[in-house]
Amino acid sequence: MAAVGFIGLGAMGSRMARRLVDAGHQLTVWNRTAERAEPLAGAGAAVAATPAEAAHSAEVVVIMVSDPDALEAVTERSEGVVSGLSEGATVIQMSTVGPPAVERLAQLLPAGSLLDAPVLGSISEAEGGTLNIFAGGPEALVERWTPLLSVLGTVIPVGPLGAGTASKLVANTTLVGLIGVLGETLALAAGLGLSRETAFEVLATTALAAQAERRRTAFESGEYPPRFPLSLARKDADLILGAAAAARIDVRLGAAARAWLADAEARGRGGDDYSAVLEEIVGTPWR
Repeated sequence: MAAVGFIGLGAMGSRMARRLVDAGHQLTVWNRTAERAEPLAGAGAAVAATPAEAAHSAEVVVIMVSDPDALEAVTERSEGVVSGLSEGATVIQMSTVGPPAVERLAQLLPAGSLLDAPVLGSISEAEGGTLNIFAGGPEALVERWTPLLSVLGTVIPVGPLGAGTASKLVANTTLVGLIGVLGETLALAAGLGLSRETAFEVLATTALAAQAERRRTAFESGEYPPRFPLSLARKDADLILGAAAAARIDVRLGAAARAWLADAEARGRGGDDYSAVLEEIVGTPWR
């Protein structure tokens, strides 16, 4: 079993950390809001006062935070992971951030000590250990830490450092694109006078069938408990567009999907599940 420092105990991180504790790993955890560490302390984890302290005695430090700014804060600033990391330790960066953030962190760490391993999945997958983990980095490092990561889900080696983040952005492009297309499809159905029931019957015959059925209950009830908060989906869309621009790739559909998410967030839907954008796109009540 490994000595693990775990940084970031939000909706995903707390569940991932709990699986590692339950698997018998020796965890030291840190979170900006200290109260979130209390359930893990009760399960046997130690609680650090700073990210540096969490990293100090760890063989591996797992970071699961919300965005590039949060990653910089917990790694680079005073008493961050970089300042506390022990010689020979590995950092596994599992947050969804852009390629520049991964490159920046790599420059601050010893060569060969960073794995870029963001996850695809939401709260239920984090709880059940069924996340897909896109692991980018040296093959030997991926192999070394696959047993640990396998507690959290399926490890998919995707190439050198940076390929993990690239893979996650590619995967999330489908999420933000599909939800936008589904919303516009429902809006068109309403505008053309179809009933909601008929619209979902039609969608059941299309390539959107599974997505439409998965979102139907929330759309019809108007309740969107956050599995993947809309504000994070908008953040990911920003990262996708930034990466595409840097690569000189035209992703105009992605830009349109991002615009829908940004509009919904501006109207106060940022804390809802990202599928709440359907309601914002369709607009007027529809039966």
